[in-house]
Order: sequence, then structure tokens, then C-alpha cells
Amino acid sequence: MTVNTYAISIEFIGTRYRGWQRQQEVDSIQQHVEAALSKIANEPIEVIAAGRTDAGVHASNMIAHFQTSATRQPYNWLRAANSLLPDDIAVRWIQVMPAEFHARFSAIARRYRYITLNHPFRPAILNQQITHEYAPLNVQLMQQAATYLEGTHDFTSFRAASCQSNQPVRHVHFAKLIQHGELLVLDIQADGFLHHMVRNIMGTLFEIGRGEKPVAWIEALLLSKNRSLAAATASADGLYFINALYPPQFQSLLPVTRLSPIWLNLAE
Repeated sequence: MTVNTYAISIEFIGTRYRGWQRQQEVDSIQQHVEAALSKIANEPIEVIAAGRTDAGVHASNMIAHFQTSATRQPYNWLRAANSLLPDDIAVRWIQVMPAEFHARFSAIARRYRYITLNHPFRPAILNQQITHEYAPLNVQLMQQAATYLEGTHDFTSFRAASCQSNQPVRHVHFAKLIQHGELLVLDIQADGFLHHMVRNIMGTLFEIGRGEKPVAWIEALLLSKNRSLAAATASADGLYFINALYPPQFQSLLPVTRLSPIWLNLAE
């Protein structure tokens, strides 16, 4: 019996879900995707993602994989899956991969974007899909602070108390804060992320942007390795998983994905 490995790209609005990971008695992204693919394959399918997003967090291009003995053309998988999934979850592409490909363990980097509307009044159309910050923010100071995050650091001050990672050291490839009118986009890529790491970083940048803390505070937090000294965790609403990167033998096989929704492309 031949078993095929498929990589898939999943887009979702995470507002009404308790995160990616399958859990008992709560709604998750993973369980919906697995249910749809299992029905198509007529056999149980487990879907493993490159990252595990928290409750309320979104994804424009979550890379995942599954294995199955069912024989279907990629287009048929794609069309059937999207006919079965809820409206706020969609599969964007499916690609046959080598058997050794693993969406999580093969990944060498992950990338997130955090979107903030800096405006005195709350939005309606983008409610729960971006974070609203009503106080005026000094973007230049936030941009200066973000540069301290780049490189290899101990991110203990920016990990949740419930984080299960074995160690807190991560290498951040880049952390760029880009302004487009009233929209702010934090674009950050690292070899891995701790639980709540991006949201805790964003909470710290907000305090700096509001003038409550100096730019150098973020460096002091990194050195302190003390979560209790850092800012409150920012809302999940503005956080998007946008990509995972792989070694060339795998990356060359994956389709190039244009980000969606449209405001995520502002940082490109």
C-alpha cells in the first residue's frame, strides 16, 4: 500500500476557535481540517501544522502536512476540502511532497505579522481581525525598539508562564515595524517562537510607542529574563501566522503564496 505525503496551505480567521490544536470539547482549526480530509480520504487523517496558533490568532498561510493511502489529485483534494470546511477556514493549495517532509520538524523559520489600527475610534469592518490602539503612538520609537529583538537572545521576558518550550533562546532574523497610514505592521521572522512571544513583544512596543517607557527598555527586558517586568500581552486579534520556511529540497516544491487578506501585503 502506497502512502503519500501532502503539504497544504491553510488560511483561517481564528476568532471563534480555541487555536489550532485539537482539544476535547472545544472548537479548533485542526479538528475541522482533519474532519474534512478524513471524509474525502474515507480514512482517518492527522494534520500536523508548522505552528500552533493560540485562541483568536489567524493565519494567511499556515503550512501543514498529512499522510494518506487515498489516491486523489491535488485539485480534487483542494476543491472537496473547501466545500466541507467552515467559511472562515480555507485550504489554498495542496502539494505532493517527499515522505520525509514534516511541516513542523522540517521548518527552519516561521514568520508572523501583527496588524494594528492606530486611530482614536474602533473599527467595525476589521473588528477582531486587527488590533485597535486608540492612543497616539510614536512609530519611530517603536521601530528603534524593534531592532533590539534581532539576533540571538534569551526571550524569557517575552514567554508565557504556560510555555512548554525546553529553552527560551531564539534567533530573530528580522523584526520590522512598517507604517501605512493608520495601519502598523510588525513583520517578524525567527527560527522559532515561544508561547505568546509575539503578542508580548507587541505589548512592550505599545508601551514604548505611548511614551510610557524608553526605547532601551526592551533591551533591559531581554537582559532581565523576567516576564513579570515586561508589558501586558497584546490582543490576539492582530496576529497572523504568514509563513514557514524549509530547506531548499522542500522549499523548491512549495507554491509561492500571495498573502491574504490584502492588508497583510502592505509590509512586502
